[in-house]
Amino acid sequence: MAVDFHSKAIRLSYTNRDVDPLWENLLLSHVDVEGKRVLDLGCGGGIYTKALAQMGAREIVGLDFSKEMLTTARKYCENEGNTSFVWGDAADTGLENEQFDLILNRAVIHHLSDLPLLFEEMHRLLKPDGIAFIQDRTLEDCLLPGNKNHVRGYFFEAFPNLISFERDRRPLANDVHQFLQDAGFTEVHSTVFWETRKHYNSVHCLEEDLKARTGRAILHELTDKEMDILVGYIKKQLAYFADSIHEKDRWTIWTAHK
Repeated sequence: MAVDFHSKAIRLSYTNRDVDPLWENLLLSHVDVEGKRVLDLGCGGGIYTKALAQMGAREIVGLDFSKEMLTTARKYCENEGNTSFVWGDAADTGLENEQFDLILNRAVIHHLSDLPLLFEEMHRLLKPDGIAFIQDRTLEDCLLPGNKNHVRGYFFEAFPNLISFERDRRPLANDVHQFLQDAGFTEVHSTVFWETRKHYNSVHCLEEDLKARTGRAILHELTDKEMDILVGYIKKQLAYFADSIHEKDRWTIWTAHK
């Protein structure tokens, strides 16, 4: 029951939220976005495309394989005159060589089976001295214990069978590092980063978000009945937290230079 990113029903599942300011600070610590030409490779609903536009990039091209996502992204970024969107395959874009100063590749690599091909394409598209900024969750990131902030950890406590689903699609950090080097990148570095996902005023607000499966592809592996069980489990774990919930996810971020 994997999520269909081409479905109209998924359009708003990966948009309409703000980017964590700490994420912006982290990106800016690696590259000056001001005046740069940027490719948001696997742009989804355009959340980070819009953020890059507002951070001062000269031009941002958002590329995604889902035409439904691109419809949402264009709407979401309609007031950003320096954005444009194209349909394509992240590992075979058809775009011209060496035209981007920065390529953002966020939450994409766990959807792809041929990472060497993807990284070769990114290397081809970058200008000399360009930077690739790759962000995704490794298996270790996902399987951290659940708590008030790391709600995702509860998914695997309630349904351990989801661990095998993640194991099949999540890359190992060391493998990503090696693939980037093999593709010709230099100065490859990685770090972990706790990114704010969303702030909920109550457990009830979290419950509604979970049931909508908003921005959580893994929850599409559960039936509606299983979702009710999961929500009940999480509410039980958070029963003593009557105040707001500040949800975060841990990510691994790789930076690589051409």
